[in-house]
Amino acid sequence: MTARSSLTIVLAAGEGTRMRSSLPKVLHQVASQTLLAHVLAAAPKGAGTSLAVVIGPDHQAVADEARRIRPDALTFVQSERLGTAHAVLAAREAIARGLDDLLIAFGDTPLISAETFARLRAPLASGAAIAALGFRAADPTGYGRFIVEGDRLVAIREQADASADERKIDLCNAGVMAIDGRRALDILGQIGNANSKGEYYLTDAVEIVREKGWESVVIETSEDEVRGINTKAQLAEAEGVIQARLRKAAMEAGVTLIAPETVYLSADTVFGKDVTIEPFVVIGPGVSIADGTVIHSFSHIVQSTLGKNVSIGPYARLRPGTSLGDGARIGNFVETKAATLEAGVKVNHLSYIGDATIGANSNIGAGTITCNYDGFKKHRTVIGQGAFVGTNSSLVAPVTIGKGAYIGSGSVITKDVPDDAMALERSQQVIREGGAARYREMKTGGKKPEK
Repeated sequence: MTARSSLTIVLAAGEGTRMRSSLPKVLHQVASQTLLAHVLAAAPKGAGTSLAVVIGPDHQAVADEARRIRPDALTFVQSERLGTAHAVLAAREAIARGLDDLLIAFGDTPLISAETFARLRAPLASGAAIAALGFRAADPTGYGRFIVEGDRLVAIREQADASADERKIDLCNAGVMAIDGRRALDILGQIGNANSKGEYYLTDAVEIVREKGWESVVIETSEDEVRGINTKAQLAEAEGVIQARLRKAAMEAGVTLIAPETVYLSADTVFGKDVTIEPFVVIGPGVSIADGTVIHSFSHIVQSTLGKNVSIGPYARLRPGTSLGDGARIGNFVETKAATLEAGVKVNHLSYIGDATIGANSNIGAGTITCNYDGFKKHRTVIGQGAFVGTNSSLVAPVTIGKGAYIGSGSVITKDVPDDAMALERSQQVIREGGAARYREMKTGGKKPEK
């Protein structure tokens, strides 16, 4: 299969009016990725593959999303909606290259898999002109039926045109199809629009192939895999299916989910070994979680990297740009954003750490805030290795707190604090020569430091 070239055309021109949304249908999300992104991720990729996305007029956002996921994607506009075959021929220029396999898919079927695309291509390598994807419907009402003679597909009959016996058939058309790329334009070019709607239907390709004496075959898959999304209710159903898949895959890879049905994952979540996730955790896109990390209940994590043996939550929020080193601790009601916390850092309760870098083994006390926004711009806070920041402290960025520095409770820090220095309470007075070291000595029974 890898020796054969392919073109995948993804039809994504639909307005999705039943979604009751100004957002194009294929840009709605399941598992934190757009419907279109799921389909493009499953489409063949690598050497010898091409990808085309057919979009509607004024849908630049769909074209941008296609190229974000697959920079090699070509886009074509279907200016009029005259049926599925008409939509495919919007990409005539790409089809004319005559690649071995032409795959036709839909941008609103996010559950389709790469394995299914590969199974569709296999009969083409053996000489078939068409391989059509079908499924056994629990309720076939409304679906096109596959009319099969022996091992051959001879027609796809729409519900309205089907006889009483044909309506009893439960093998239904999923719409996804593979066509011999070197015969594709010949086949597609003969599809007419002599029907009640005056549209060009891709399903007519099967009868054209039969008339030419060529072969069409059926590849079966599950009904779930090819469910299309037309309403918000169907979007929620697809979310449920893909979450079940993701949870199962995570547990099979060794992740412990205490209450799987309460955990929401993203399609791109990366897990290490021996990760534990407690109930009611939401993991958004762009999250990587290394070995031994525990995420406690009611935490929400997006676009973050978690090192080994990290502890998160409960009730923690990690926003984009958070990076936690090995053994870091983020406790209850802590929020981080664009923050790098190196190994062993502790931020155990009720704090906001934004636009900050915190050195290894530092301790950030309860109620500490990095005041990163001055009303116009964001500024960065840098805290050195082994620093101690007392409770209810406000660090007014841009500010640097040196290695081993000690910030007393209730301090408002507006100036840089040198290494191993100390700022006490609200005075902002800095004892510059070994203040923090002497304070620690005092706490263990030494002499009280002089001011």
